[in-house]
Amino acid sequence: MRRPVRQRGVALLLVLWACTLLAILLGGYAVLARTQALQTRYQFAQTRAHYAAEAGVMRAIYAVEDPLPLRRWVGDGRVYPFRFDGAAVSVAVTDEGGKVDLNTATPEVLQRLFHAAGLDIAAANELAARVVAWRSFPRPGIELADDRAAYAAAGRDYGPRHGPFASLQELQLVLGMTPQLYRKIEPVITIWSGQAFPDPNTAPPLALAAIPGLDPQQLQALKAARERNSREAAPAIGGGITHSIRAEAVLADGTRAVIRATVRFQAGGMTAQPYRVLRWQEGDEE
Repeated sequence: MRRPVRQRGVALLLVLWACTLLAILLGGYAVLARTQALQTRYQFAQTRAHYAAEAGVMRAIYAVEDPLPLRRWVGDGRVYPFRFDGAAVSVAVTDEGGKVDLNTATPEVLQRLFHAAGLDIAAANELAARVVAWRSFPRPGIELADDRAAYAAAGRDYGPRHGPFASLQELQLVLGMTPQLYRKIEPVITIWSGQAFPDPNTAPPLALAAIPGLDPQQLQALKAARERNSREAAPAIGGGITHSIRAEAVLADGTRAVIRATVRFQAGGMTAQPYRVLRWQEGDEE
């Protein structure tokens, strides 16, 4: 006995709906599988780039203390490129002694740094005074109240620490410090040198401009001497025990990783730890 035409049409529709649903499910699974494959590939590339950058940091730690002077890296900010596991790695080492120390720099050095970074003389003097007030121990009487009143008037719910800066980022809390100014001076400031003035032999250009008593002719002579040193095989400059290292690794597909570390070398015997990591940061953002 033949089925009615209507029943055959309903069955056909059910088959079509089932095929459509199956196609949607298969398509969804395909998209999911592709997404997971892309994520896995991205994570693998990021891991490769990260370890290549880490290799750059490790190589810099050894090269700064290389027993052979001809192979020793110099902490004046120059870039040392090499390849590692298919990645192009570039490493820059800066002696912390060439930077401006927030805790020990003289007010004049701070003022000259802020002025060289773009502030006018009056604003640079005011900001330098606030940095000194932040790091200085509490003062008696009305001066301490005035310090807190200035912050309160600016809408801040805190006042100066009246103690040494514990990190570079803490400088952003000082009244008058802007994000733009901080980004500009962050590469040339430190809390680890303990010096009143940057070392002119390793100071980056902005820190070099903060050194009092250097006229334009002396600055040009210093820059020329350092340029000559940069072309020599074993320049005899720099010798600090604390260095900042920036290592960047870029893969062929453009995947990029950056590691920034501050390392202090320590004297001792064979069993002593040769260095101590003071700061470790992945990426360029503060």
